[in-house]
Amino acid sequence: MADIKINLLPWRQRVREEQQRQFINIVAGVMVLAVLCLVLLWQYYGNRISDQEARNRILTSELSVLENKIEEIRLLQLKRKELLDRMKVIQELQGNRPIMVRLFDELARQLAARVFFEEVRMTGDTIFVSGVAEDNNRISNQLRNFSTSDWFVLPNVTKIDADDRYGPLASRFSLSVMRSSPKQREEAE
Repeated sequence: MADIKINLLPWRQRVREEQQRQFINIVAGVMVLAVLCLVLLWQYYGNRISDQEARNRILTSELSVLENKIEEIRLLQLKRKELLDRMKVIQELQGNRPIMVRLFDELARQLAARVFFEEVRMTGDTIFVSGVAEDNNRISNQLRNFSTSDWFVLPNVTKIDADDRYGPLASRFSLSVMRSSPKQREEAE
């Protein structure tokens, strides 16, 4: 038989070139698909981020509105407290009005004979009295009168000076006494 030579190289070469083109097409397709997926993911997460930023802006604006309302509420509570304090002071003044009248009436009732008050001053619940008495026994009577009264407690002489302008035994005195309303004494007991 004669030597038959079959040249399979061009066929193999064509198959190889065809396989290379298919491989390049597949790689290109995968690359395009990967780029497309990346673009889609980029847009998806970009949209999610922009949506979240929009929600954050809404929350920030709502928070500023709420903070303004909270500040208004604080101001209203402060005004309310000031008004309640004013009302309390007014009520105390209205309530103390008869007490002060009764207190001065009680001072006049407890005034011992031949004792003259020149100055009566009140600081808090302490009443400071200065005056003139015919003699020291009258000052003692005045202290006893304060002790027996329901409106006064803890009488205390702070100063006694002889003053002969008002008589040979006359004395100028200063004393202090604590104010106590009968209601407070009953509640304490």
